[in-house]
Amino acid sequence: MAQANLPADERHAVAPLIWACAAFTGGMLLNVDRVPVWAVAAALALVGWRLATAGGRGWYPGIFVRAVLALALVAVVLAKFHTLNGLAAGTTLLLLMAGLKLLETRTPRDQFVLTGVALFLLLAACLGRQDLWRVPLYALEAWLCCAALVVIACPTLGAGPAFGAGRTLRIAGRALLPAVPLALLLFAFFPRLPGAFWAIPQGEEALTGLGDSMSPGGITRLVASYDIAFRVQFAGSAPAAEERYWRGPVLHDFDGSTWRRAAGALRARQPLTYLGVPYRYRVTLEPSRRPWWFALDTPARSPDTRVLLTYDYQLLATEPVDDAISFEALSYTHTQAAAPLDPAARRQDSALPRSGNPRTRALALTLRRQASTDDAYVQAVLDYLRAGGFVYSLTPEPLGADEVDDLLFRTREGFCGHYASAFVTLMRAADIPARVVTGYLGGEWNPIGGYFVVRQSDAHAWAEVWLAERGWTRVDPTAVVAPERLQRGILDLLTDELSTSERLLRAPWLTRLWQRWDAANTWWANHVIRFDYAAQLRLLQRFGVRSPDARYLGWALMLALCAWLALVTWQIGRSRRPARRDALARSYARLCRKLARIAPPRAPCQGPLSFAAAVSAHRPDLRERVYALLERYAQLRYGPVVPATHARAVEEFRRAVVRLSLPRRSDTQPSS
Repeated sequence: MAQANLPADERHAVAPLIWACAAFTGGMLLNVDRVPVWAVAAALALVGWRLATAGGRGWYPGIFVRAVLALALVAVVLAKFHTLNGLAAGTTLLLLMAGLKLLETRTPRDQFVLTGVALFLLLAACLGRQDLWRVPLYALEAWLCCAALVVIACPTLGAGPAFGAGRTLRIAGRALLPAVPLALLLFAFFPRLPGAFWAIPQGEEALTGLGDSMSPGGITRLVASYDIAFRVQFAGSAPAAEERYWRGPVLHDFDGSTWRRAAGALRARQPLTYLGVPYRYRVTLEPSRRPWWFALDTPARSPDTRVLLTYDYQLLATEPVDDAISFEALSYTHTQAAAPLDPAARRQDSALPRSGNPRTRALALTLRRQASTDDAYVQAVLDYLRAGGFVYSLTPEPLGADEVDDLLFRTREGFCGHYASAFVTLMRAADIPARVVTGYLGGEWNPIGGYFVVRQSDAHAWAEVWLAERGWTRVDPTAVVAPERLQRGILDLLTDELSTSERLLRAPWLTRLWQRWDAANTWWANHVIRFDYAAQLRLLQRFGVRSPDARYLGWALMLALCAWLALVTWQIGRSRRPARRDALARSYARLCRKLARIAPPRAPCQGPLSFAAAVSAHRPDLRERVYALLERYAQLRYGPVVPATHARAVEEFRRAVVRLSLPRRSDTQPSS
C-alpha cells in the first residue's frame, strides 16, 4: 500500500510501523546465514502481512490463535536445534517471536519493542560474525534502527515524501556521531577480562581440515577447497619453499587401507639435537573444529599451556579450534636424534597387518637384499618410484582390496597420500620403523600483508623413517614423482584438472585483488577482533606508562570519559548559542542601540518601518535621517538581492550607521 495514497493523519500512523518493520527486516537479513531459510521466510511473510493491513483493514488472529502459534514455533525450533540455547537457536526463536509480535503491534510502545528486537538481532550478528566486510552492514543497521526510533518518537518526521527518509536519517546520523568517540574509548580502555564475557555454544558446521586418519587419496578432498587453513608471519627470514612443511597429525597404525593416529600412546618425546637456524614466527589458525595446531616441522616447544607437544612432535590442544587462534612458535627444520629409538616405538612403527599387499612385501624383500644399509634401502625405494613411470594425479583410478599393490603395480598414479602410504609400507615390510605425517606444504606469499597463506589445498602427506645415524628423517616420496610440488602449490601444478571457476581464482589480477583484501582482513582480525587485555597494556605503554596494569586502564578510561563528556557539553552549549549574525544584522542592531538613546527601545515585534515611525513621533527633528536609514535597511533585508552590488550596499549602510550622530533634544531646541 503506497503511503502517498493515505490521508495525512493515517500517514502519521503508518510511518512509524514502516520504519520499525524496515529495522526488523534489516536485523533479520544480517542473520540469514545462521537461521533456517523457513524461519526467514515465515518472518518476512509476517512483515508483509502486517504492512498490507497497516491502514486498519484486514484480519488479525486473536490472542488464543497467537498463543497456539507461539507454542508451535517454540516446538519447531526445539525440534530443529534440540535446544533453545545457543546463538543459532536463540536467534531463530527471537526472529519468529518478533514476527508474531507484529500481529499485535498497534501502539508506539509495540513499535519500540520491535525496534529493540532489531537491535538484539544486530547484536546476535555481531557476536557470530566479525568479518571486515560486515562492518558497513552493521553500521547501516544501527543507523536504520536509530532512524526508526526517531520516527516512532515523532511520527510527522516519517510521513513526508519518501517517508521523510532524508530528514529522518540526518537526525539519526547526528545522534549517532557523538557516540562514535565513546565507542572507541570504551573499546580501547575498558578493562578486558581473560576469556569471554559470555559463553556462546558454537554451531556444528563441518569445516574442512585434516583428520586423525588417512586413506590413500583421502587428502584429495581438501584439494578442491580454497579455504584458508592458517596464516604465518615470520619474525625474520622464512625457510625455503621445499622446507616449509607444516606438521599436523602423525599416523602410526595401519590396517591395510587406512592410517590412524595411535590411540592413547603417551610416552616421552624422543630427545633431539636441533641443527641449523631457528625460525620464530606467528601462526593464526582459522576455525577447524579440530584440536590440531600446525607448526613448522619440527617445533621445539609447546606454544601454549593448553597444548601438548606429543612424543611424535605434534601440537595437540585440549580443546578443538572453534575460533581463530594466534600463537608464536619456534621451530627447526633440521634435527638429529640424541638417543636410540625406544623399543615400544620401534614395534609400533614397524608393524604391518599379517596379510595383504603380497607383491609389495615381495618387492621390499628384493630391494632390501640388494641394499647394504637402511640409507641404501631408502634410496632404492625412491629410485624405484622415480623410474617406475609413476604419475602425480588428483583423480587416480580406484584401488582394490590390496591398495598398495594396485598403486605400485597396476595404476601407477596417485596423490601424496598414495605415495606416502606405499613408501611407509615398503619401509615397514623391510623392518625399518616409519610413519606417515600429515599436514601442509608450502604457502602463498602475500606481499601486502607480509605473511604466508596456507590453504586447505596445500594439504600434504609425507613419511618419516628412523635411520640410526640421524633418527627420524623426513622423506617425501612425492618429491621424486613430482619434484615441482615442492616449489608450487597444487592449484598451480595441476591446472588442467581444475574446474573453470577454480582456474579463475588463479587469475593474476584476481590474486592481487584478493591479497589486498586478505591483508585488510588480517589487520582487522589482529588489531580489532583479537584486541585483548595484553594489547590494552601495550597500548598504555605507547602512551608512556612503563608498567601498566588494570588500575591504569581504569584511570585511562575515566580520563577518556571526562574528555568525551566535556566535548559533548561544549558541543551542546555551542549548538544552543544564537547563530552569529551577518554584517547587515550587526549594523542594524548597532543602529537600534543608537536610536534607543533618544527614543523608546525597539520592541521585539517591531519591524524597521514601524520602529522608524515610533522614533519620528518622539523626535520629529530626526525624521528624515532615521527614515532614510531604516528604509534602506528594509530594502537590503527584504527587497530583491543583486549579488553584484549587495555587498557594497551593505558596507555603505554600515558606514552610514557608524557616522550617524544623534543630538539630544537640548542641542536643537531650548528647554521650556
